[in-house]
Amino acid sequence: MDRRRAPWWDSSLSLLTRGYAWLPDLRRRHPGPVVRARLAGRPAVVLHGPEAVRFFYDERHVRRAGALPEPVRSTLFGHGAVHSLDGQVHRLRKALFLSLLADPAQVRALVDEVGAAWDTAVGEWAERPRVVLLDEVARVLTEGVRRWAGLPLPEDGADAFAADLVAMVDGFATPGPRHWRARLARRRREAWIAGIVTDVRNGTARVPAGCPLERVALHRDADGEPLAPRVAAVEVLNLVRPTVAVCWFVAFAAHAMHLRPENRAALADGAPARAWAFAQEVRRFYPFAPFVGGLAAADLTHRGEPIAEGTLVLLDLYGQNHDPALWGDPYAFRPERFLDHPADVGQSVPQGGGDPARGHRCPGEAVVVELLEDLSVRLARLEYVLPAQDLSIRLGRMIARPRSGFVIEAVRAG
Repeated sequence: MDRRRAPWWDSSLSLLTRGYAWLPDLRRRHPGPVVRARLAGRPAVVLHGPEAVRFFYDERHVRRAGALPEPVRSTLFGHGAVHSLDGQVHRLRKALFLSLLADPAQVRALVDEVGAAWDTAVGEWAERPRVVLLDEVARVLTEGVRRWAGLPLPEDGADAFAADLVAMVDGFATPGPRHWRARLARRRREAWIAGIVTDVRNGTARVPAGCPLERVALHRDADGEPLAPRVAAVEVLNLVRPTVAVCWFVAFAAHAMHLRPENRAALADGAPARAWAFAQEVRRFYPFAPFVGGLAAADLTHRGEPIAEGTLVLLDLYGQNHDPALWGDPYAFRPERFLDHPADVGQSVPQGGGDPARGHRCPGEAVVVELLEDLSVRLARLEYVLPAQDLSIRLGRMIARPRSGFVIEAVRAG
């Protein structure tokens, strides 16, 4: 294969079948600083490593406008979302998210709301013969983030709302029924929240002063105008949906405690450093975001390799988090690595890299980490029985999950 040209064959089917392993496999077959491919009919380059992270998150190199495929916009992020913006427009919209998701007081308030919802749920789990942890934690997170955001309870109930939020994440990267459930879920919740935004603006909806819902509803974009109600609804969901997606990490945390029970015992003691290291290792070790992408903003050169303007640029996240050149024994689950070398967290990219304030790195990363720390400790203190079940995690499924969802029985608060 000519290293300077994309191959003639398209890798979309390989991506759908290989999932998280697609990019690492591609890089192993074609070693070098840039690997060329073709995806969805367009030429693509694959980048990898800390230097590539810095290159990718430089707006002079990679832009997001026009980069997100329509199926992803219609399920995961929504049309008009902050993820699809660049330049000053992006920075102003991103500042809204940072003011809500990077403010320690806001993060603590959200964690407290989720913790209260967890305590209520545990009492209910004790009355049931068995629960699927991933599904139940999704409901806990939905209730907590709904209260924090200032959203009212939807008419169809909390369980239906949680199911829709999970569907948006679960169906964005796959064809078939999961994908269509995700589209319908987004359409349904955008319409509902857009109506609430309109009511907040005209004063007919009473919400807590200064709550995230009100902040988004009253936000003015770079043109000085408020967001269209549907776009405001998209951004409210971009506060709520990623929070609920933490249910995947909590299921992975339970999986890790099952495979290495010493982690459960250490977490139950509640040592903050241990909880932080455990949360970071869960995010590094288990599969979540496979890669991120954008479009080359100009004719570029990366480590001597040309990249033509408009080329799809992919940054391999899963591969970097399992690169033996960066991580000793990368396929071993060892929270101790972050206790021994806490600075290594900078090369872990489960939700992307770069500077959250200036680039496209997820602004809610602090929320994810603190929620996972808190819920992992709560889970470690929970008494339950683990029945026989399929706990395998298939890398061909995006988003990956323990196949059973992690079923537990005979639950009692510890």
